[in-house]
Amino acid sequence: MARAGFYAVESGRISFRRDGNWYSDDDRIDNPRIALLFSKSIRQNPDGSYFLQVGDERAAITVEDTPYVVRTLEDDELGGFLMVLNDDSRESLDASTLEVGPDNALYARVKGGGFRARFLRTAYYHLADRLEADEGGRIFLNLRGERHFIAADQDASH
Repeated sequence: MARAGFYAVESGRISFRRDGNWYSDDDRIDNPRIALLFSKSIRQNPDGSYFLQVGDERAAITVEDTPYVVRTLEDDELGGFLMVLNDDSRESLDASTLEVGPDNALYARVKGGGFRARFLRTAYYHLADRLEADEGGRIFLNLRGERHFIAADQDASH
């Protein structure tokens, strides 16, 4: 008899996809409580693979791009932004970590710099209002009067 908690996980392949949603096989998990539990339970193995850890229960998962996504941005009332991640945590946006990756997706470092988080469309558009270009065409984010140039991911061409 399966223990409570991961019965549904044991019946399918769980994945977190670049659209910021959880899936069991190819069916999106629409229950927001389960999605939040999964997002709060992501752990990484030393080899770089991911799993869910809830209590004593573990289940291997596939992470399509990044284990965290920026769902939205909030004004931090100091001229910067707080990122709201898929695990409901809020972190200050470190503009120096912004980079453009494959398919022109925007990323920032989160969790003490240990992970990249992909900006979902809503968060990206919120930030886009603050993006500017210099005379050479380089894109930057102007925060508190300081220019933070957005790097291009070296792997973006692959």
